[in-house]
Amino acid sequence: QVDAFATQPFEGNPAAVCILYEEQDEAWMQAVAAEMNLSETAFLRAVENGYELRWFTPAAEVNLCGHATLASAHILFETHRLPANATARFYTHSGLLTASLQQGWIELDFPALPLAAAKAPQELLDALGLSDPPDYCGFDGEDYLLAVANEAIVRGLRPDYPALLAIESRGVTVTSRADSADFDFVSRFFAPWVGINEDPVTGSVHCSLGPYWAQVMGKESLVAFQASTRGGVLKVMPQGDRVLLRGQAVSVFAGQLLL
Repeated sequence: QVDAFATQPFEGNPAAVCILYEEQDEAWMQAVAAEMNLSETAFLRAVENGYELRWFTPAAEVNLCGHATLASAHILFETHRLPANATARFYTHSGLLTASLQQGWIELDFPALPLAAAKAPQELLDALGLSDPPDYCGFDGEDYLLAVANEAIVRGLRPDYPALLAIESRGVTVTSRADSADFDFVSRFFAPWVGINEDPVTGSVHCSLGPYWAQVMGKESLVAFQASTRGGVLKVMPQGDRVLLRGQAVSVFAGQLLL
């Protein structure tokens, strides 16, 4: 188990990394993920020229997950399955993803998730407790992104999760400029539809957040803080149809499945 986007234990977003020595079926992987009961469990299996990587929440498989990919790369480097100067190659439902060590951080090369401007459903605003319309609403085909006026609004959100479940979506990110000079923007991510009321730190949503804030702020490199209870820091560098995400990770424990 690894705390991703963290510099010390019990911060960031915990992910389980399960290293497989033979192929397993989806039902078995889903059962293990439910047993682990973390926001994501990553399953790694060595294949030619890299690793097959799949991600499961306790309730469903997902097509892209940043923090569990970071955790997987961290384990490969920490256990010396890969040397420090190597590039980890992951074959996933979102295509080939890579990870490498860069100046003490793990850098992930992910696809950008472009947003289309959308009208925020009133029931979504009501479920989030937002009394004013957002400054911007975007939709990437699965998730909503709402930009609001200030960080206090982001931090003060207390969503009505049963009400959110009545809305057709996979997740919703709420974001604003950061108050602190240490960060460019802050966010929180809610996904009760896939069994995660609030995700502590979500790498994949920064594939939309990064390009959005880069355009708004006119910057090529940004520092983000996900303002959950645990919190986590990411460096985000949009590059056309790709986004480079940097984070750090800490191993918490290791074990063996007795199956």
